[in-house]
Amino acid sequence: MSGTGATAGASMEASEVRTIDMKLEVVTLLVSIDRAKGFYQSLGWRFDGDIRWGEFRGIQSTPPRSECSISFGTGLTTAAPGSAQRLELVVSDIDAAREELISRGVEVSELFHRDESGLAPGPEPQRRSYRTYASFSDPDGNSWLLQEVKERVPGRVWDD
Repeated sequence: MSGTGATAGASMEASEVRTIDMKLEVVTLLVSIDRAKGFYQSLGWRFDGDIRWGEFRGIQSTPPRSECSISFGTGLTTAAPGSAQRLELVVSDIDAAREELISRGVEVSELFHRDESGLAPGPEPQRRSYRTYASFSDPDGNSWLLQEVKERVPGRVWDD
């Protein structure tokens, strides 16, 4: 977490009623463009477009049913290739998600969880939400974390 002084017991509610919706829509990665395009398409992600304009090139892809996409290309960021770490994909069934990725040729870690001593192998014993993970990387080394969430913690979903 950041150094904002927030603790696990502190209220995470906004201090004022929000007036403008702000939705994270795109995360930009620096990658080897054509290799990454093929990799993300092989995951079954929606291909949103490949736009070229002079020396600019932007490709956008979206995970199934996600409201946030990834983009990559030239002229988008000065970040080093492979520098995006711990991009989280929330899934309701981590075993099924892991098996699907493996069937698509992705090398995915075994399941692991966090306990009092740190990271431990296998799923969280009680299979509670937010506590079981698996990881994989794209060909450039950007790392992804699958996180199983079967039920959201109260306050983690926006009221309409």
